[in-house]
Amino acid sequence: MVNQVTGRVAKNPHELYVSKVLKPQFDYELEHYLQHYISIEKVLLQRYEKMDLLGREDIVPILAALNEMKKTELVALSGDNLTDIALTIERYVNEKMDKEIVKWHVDRSRNDYQATAQLMYGREKWLGLLDKMFQINKQILNKCSLYSGCMMPGYTHYQSAQVITIPFYLTAVSEHILHTISKMLHVLESINGRCPLGSGAMSGQELPWNCDEMAASLGFTSYTGHALAGVASRGWVLEMGECLSYLATNLSRFLTDFLMWGSSEQQFITFPDELSGISSSMPQKRNFPLLERARGKTSHLVGFYMDMILGQRNTPYSNLVEVSKESSKSLPLLLNNADDVLDLFLLIVQHMEFNIDKTEAACSTEFFGGFSLANQLTLKNHIPYRTAQVIAGRFITFYIEHDRKPDEVSNEYLTSMCKDEGFINHISDQELLEIFDFRREIDRKITEGSTHDDSVGKMMESYGKREAALQQTFISIKNRVLSKLDELENWEPNEGSL
Repeated sequence: MVNQVTGRVAKNPHELYVSKVLKPQFDYELEHYLQHYISIEKVLLQRYEKMDLLGREDIVPILAALNEMKKTELVALSGDNLTDIALTIERYVNEKMDKEIVKWHVDRSRNDYQATAQLMYGREKWLGLLDKMFQINKQILNKCSLYSGCMMPGYTHYQSAQVITIPFYLTAVSEHILHTISKMLHVLESINGRCPLGSGAMSGQELPWNCDEMAASLGFTSYTGHALAGVASRGWVLEMGECLSYLATNLSRFLTDFLMWGSSEQQFITFPDELSGISSSMPQKRNFPLLERARGKTSHLVGFYMDMILGQRNTPYSNLVEVSKESSKSLPLLLNNADDVLDLFLLIVQHMEFNIDKTEAACSTEFFGGFSLANQLTLKNHIPYRTAQVIAGRFITFYIEHDRKPDEVSNEYLTSMCKDEGFINHISDQELLEIFDFRREIDRKITEGSTHDDSVGKMMESYGKREAALQQTFISIKNRVLSKLDELENWEPNEGSL
């Protein structure tokens, strides 16, 4: 009987079931969860000692077995232990003991054990993603400083619309990154307060486990507080997926702009040779497939999120492998692909260079002063605003149709147009030329959050402070997690316990 792991079934799982389901799951957990399982085992030993169920002479050899655990030996044992990593770890430790330790693993369940390891894996990966988000934001703000005051066209509906500065656009990217960091920190704080260890199979446990102390030993702030939720819920998986889908959707939009800016028509940006591609048959081409790859990868994050939602939908609210394993199968794919996306986006931001001559030349050929003209027709000539818009539109259309440039506008023609509508033009020749001088567009925008250099400077300063505050919160959480796990790594039972 001692070699059996259950008295309910007599045979090992079917070979096909093992190859298609159990072995891949075992291998995955062995690779990604093993260290977390070992940490959990140490916390359980701490509690057994506190409850006077195990003494030092019992705990020391178990600790030694856990610390010296070899993956190859676990693989060799797995076939006789239902190809289940929890049962295999238990068998591995038992076989290392000189005598059987009777009370080890009393009142324990795989359900909260595996839920906790999975959550710890997610937390570990989440910390790494947040690290990269901060790196990206720093690079973006550095780029803003590098191109301070440099102008480019801003677009609406795929048409050039108004003059903006490069830092104005990039601070919009920074704003999104910081907002996403805030969301990610909320997820981190949420999962860190919901440690499931102590939930047992689904309804709690029979021994006086101190769930909050176990949570604290693993770097969490608290126990989840509800045994059923502890093993049934994988809400944190969906929270991560939602957050990364939000990030991916917006990054894809920024990358779409970068792709257009890098086109042969615009040539606003370029990349060094090592980040550029070529055509096998069109030697004149210099492509930027890096941007395409990065944007393409963002779609996977949304796809993995939907896969996890559908996997949980319509399942009973209880411990289920369908939820914990099958519906969460895309979790590592989600987190690893997010890691790739952030690496690529960081690379893009670091090495993207703007062709200032091209961006400013593009500004000089467009009638960007139309908005300002309509405003001045109303403010100076007392023309109702909608009528002013009509006059400004007709005025610009005339010059476009006659292939004239913005610096060739005539106040005489504007005066005649106003007169036709029954108004007197009070805009001077110099004022009209200034209205259509793209270099003055930036200074005309004076509201908070505008493209004005002063406004952009304030945003950069504000975002820098916001980043610092968010990073302080992040570092505090990260250091607490790592220090607790480090304490656990070096933990030894008390002398003379039991």
